[in-house]
Amino acid sequence: MTNMRIRALREDRDLRQIDVANATGIDQKTLSNYETGKTLPDAEGLIRLADFFGVSIDYLVGRADINLYSDDNIRKELIKIKKIVNEILKARFPETK
Repeated sequence: MTNMRIRALREDRDLRQIDVANATGIDQKTLSNYETGKTLPDAEGLIRLADFFGVSIDYLVGRADINLYSDDNIRKELIKIKKIVNEILKARFPETK
């Protein structure tokens, strides 16, 4: 999961591995090994990658499906939650508006 997230985050930003390597101080070959799943990032690598991409480590390693470091993602999730809560309220308490 981590390898796919790293690659997807890089590709979503139209970056090459060397771009990420230069920005994070992680060797390009090491980054390649992360993306292919040959090796996993250590704690320092996870921190550097999470900081660079602006995501949580939980998101990077697949423990969270939502990047809660993104204001846009938080807004979208809150809108979804609000709709669900409103539907529940209408179904359970139809007299409320």
